[in-house]
Amino acid sequence: MSDFYQNVFEVVRQIPPGRVTSYGAIARYLGSAGSSRMVGWAMNLSHHQPLFVPAHRVVNRNGLLTGKIHFGSPEQMQELLENEGVKVEDDCVSDFTKLFWDPMTELEVE
Repeated sequence: MSDFYQNVFEVVRQIPPGRVTSYGAIARYLGSAGSSRMVGWAMNLSHHQPLFVPAHRVVNRNGLLTGKIHFGSPEQMQELLENEGVKVEDDCVSDFTKLFWDPMTELEVE
């Protein structure tokens, strides 16, 4: 597994329950602004990590649950978010701007 993927997992593990971030925000934080898709690929692999990675908290730049197909069922990502108090309508996080967690401002820049 690449160091990049491991770094992605470490960032995602720091997203607080009830908050969400985007693939692009993680890529920017890691100094690879053009690597949003690689962050997505990391999320696809996150389900097989020995330490839990809350991949359900990572959505696209508009708050859409684009990664939902990589969960156990098409509804699981939404259910996990809703269990944390995040409202989801039509596969999109309601109040996305309010709930957005930006690693650039929440964490020390690497």
